[in-house]
Amino acid sequence: MTAPVPAPRPHPGHGLLTGRTALVTAAAGTGIGFATARRLAEEGARVAISDRHERRLAEAADRLAEVTGSRPPAIVCDVTSQDDVDRMFATAIGELGHLDVLVNNAGLGGTAELVDMTDEQWSTVLDVSLNGTFRCTRAALRHMVPRGTGAVVNNASVIGWRAQRGQAHYAAAKAGVMALTRCAAVEVGRSGVRVNAVAPSIAMHPHLAKVTSDELLDRLAADEAFGRAAEPWEVADVIVFLASDYSSYMTGEVVSVSSQHP
Repeated sequence: MTAPVPAPRPHPGHGLLTGRTALVTAAAGTGIGFATARRLAEEGARVAISDRHERRLAEAADRLAEVTGSRPPAIVCDVTSQDDVDRMFATAIGELGHLDVLVNNAGLGGTAELVDMTDEQWSTVLDVSLNGTFRCTRAALRHMVPRGTGAVVNNASVIGWRAQRGQAHYAAAKAGVMALTRCAAVEVGRSGVRVNAVAPSIAMHPHLAKVTSDELLDRLAADEAFGRAAEPWEVADVIVFLASDYSSYMTGEVVSVSSQHP
């Protein structure tokens, strides 16, 4: 077996989102959400971040301040609560003036064989990963459609296309996110608003390493074309592309950030 292809170095921004405003959910921690918020800021956007974990959210805001020179709005939000979602959007729009980009990154996984899965395990994953994306997308479209412009980028997963043991709830949620993306795009396309999604396979970060066995991570990484997991910023780059005018004729698309499109 050949050695994995080394990850490239992150590149500087090119001003793709200069003058734009963006909100990223589940942006605390070290995963795709924070990487996306950082890349949006590096491309010139004014960014608001949210998460349900208040302490980690504050730490993420501090780290972003090192990039932007000012502390971004940091809004505690549980996307399973409609009241929280309403408050998040009101706060973000109040702080930023308007909202050009929404990145729906909030999601929840877990592992359970279907015959052993409880109703609570099923419902919890669906409520965060699918219903939360629905609530936030609906709120964003109610703001963007009257303005005649905007971009929503949802975080799906290759598991929405392919089967994996113990992932029935997560796979169903992410397949739902893909379908929601396509339907929303058709409904709002003529309003000048675009809705797309990314479908990463595996993006390595410390939190994932804590909740997933080394054996499984090694196997998943070995299955990738490059023989390694993605860096979170590599997924974030595709999200930035979908948020920018470089993808102006793309809507309703689910872009596989891997070699694993079916």
